[in-house]
Amino acid sequence: MISSRYSRQILFGEIGTDGQQRLAESLVVILGCGALGTVQAEALCRAGVGRLRIVDRDFVEESNLQRQTLFTEEDARSVIPKAVAAQRRLGQINSEVRVEAFVADVNAKNIERLVQGATCILDATDNFETRFLINDAAIKHRIPWVYGAAVGSYGVSMTVLPQQTPCLRCVLEKLPAPGSSPTCDTAGVLSPIVNVVASVQVAEALKILSGKPQRINRGMLCFDVWENSYRQIKISNVRDQGDCPCCQLRRFEFLDGVGSSVATTLCGRDSVQISVREGGGLNLRELAQRLKAVGKVQVNEFLLRFTVDQFEIALFPDGRGIVRGTKDAQVARSLYAKYVGV
Repeated sequence: MISSRYSRQILFGEIGTDGQQRLAESLVVILGCGALGTVQAEALCRAGVGRLRIVDRDFVEESNLQRQTLFTEEDARSVIPKAVAAQRRLGQINSEVRVEAFVADVNAKNIERLVQGATCILDATDNFETRFLINDAAIKHRIPWVYGAAVGSYGVSMTVLPQQTPCLRCVLEKLPAPGSSPTCDTAGVLSPIVNVVASVQVAEALKILSGKPQRINRGMLCFDVWENSYRQIKISNVRDQGDCPCCQLRRFEFLDGVGSSVATTLCGRDSVQISVREGGGLNLRELAQRLKAVGKVQVNEFLLRFTVDQFEIALFPDGRGIVRGTKDAQVARSLYAKYVGV
């Protein structure tokens, strides 16, 4: 039986009782739980999606609170991973929704497992390498997904229905060159554009989940809340799909690890993430005891945060590290090797 909490949504004829039941039977995977991801997760939780799977590699910091709507000051003080903090908050919003939290970096080794069984995937990531990876996995497994990005006052969104619409690589055949696009770190970001883009992504997801994929927008939507502009680009005119390496030729280069990196500069932060080979797990409690002799250490079951000189290093049980205080990958690798090991 469908809860009365969704009565106003059911009254909307395009959803109705049948559409609401479809929502209750759906699994949405949200990759990234920062600005876009928190808005997406809350909206879908309130809408009554049956399962939400939230994946994020990072932890809550004070600077997130301006735009990442699920988090609190206590989450930041306690350095709670974003996926876990979101899971806890969403459980208070709607106990009918099953929320799964994965504290992990999305990469070629794990993405197919993370999106397994998904009805729809929502992009809330901060780099094109991961988006190309999502595109590969979605096209390979025929899972609809919704791309989104926001920086400064500008944002874009695009919906991909495998075998029906152009995919992301129909628009961008290759990764943009490093430094060719503004980031949150260089241009900042306004919370209104985050809400606009995420809300459009959620609306597109609701069309798919409720059984109305014919209603999706088949172009790329572009918004600028400061310049008061709205554009729709017809993607079919951007590039001939006949030789798209992904959706036409079915070459899944990013799933195969082509172009994947070990060190990744993080958007909006003076930080570099260090990824490690599979099986490189850490015992955080034991490591904390060693590091106490050389710097300030804070540890919980989810992560260890270590401060030395002008650097802060966050370490996760899977072996990942986020080195704050540099954008230089070589410096970050060196610090990781010095204090953690290779």
